[in-house]
Amino acid sequence: MSTTIELGVHGERIAAAYLTREGLRVLDRNWRCRDGELDIVAREGSALVFCEVKTRRGTGFGHPVEAVTPTKQRRLRTLAQRWLAAHDEHAPDLRFDVVGVLVRPSRPALVTHLRAAFQ
Repeated sequence: MSTTIELGVHGERIAAAYLTREGLRVLDRNWRCRDGELDIVAREGSALVFCEVKTRRGTGFGHPVEAVTPTKQRRLRTLAQRWLAAHDEHAPDLRFDVVGVLVRPSRPALVTHLRAAFQ
């Protein structure tokens, strides 16, 4: 993985596989609109889950999940509204999760899943 983009794509693949193993059904990946991009949209039971994925090679700048700042949270809420307006998906519960992927050389990636990380 030579670039940040490749690292991000790799992390999102790991996160999608992890979420699927955990029983979530991935509905959309890398959905874009004029306001930005949603990494993963999934369904878990009655909840529609908007999932932000952060991937890092190390913790020198903090754990990957710490990168979801209040500004990023506001943007994700806006993107979720845009996604809902563009799709015929309905759910009584909406949830925002964060998946941190720590890619480690010669070892499996370490995945941290924060359910309902913010509202």
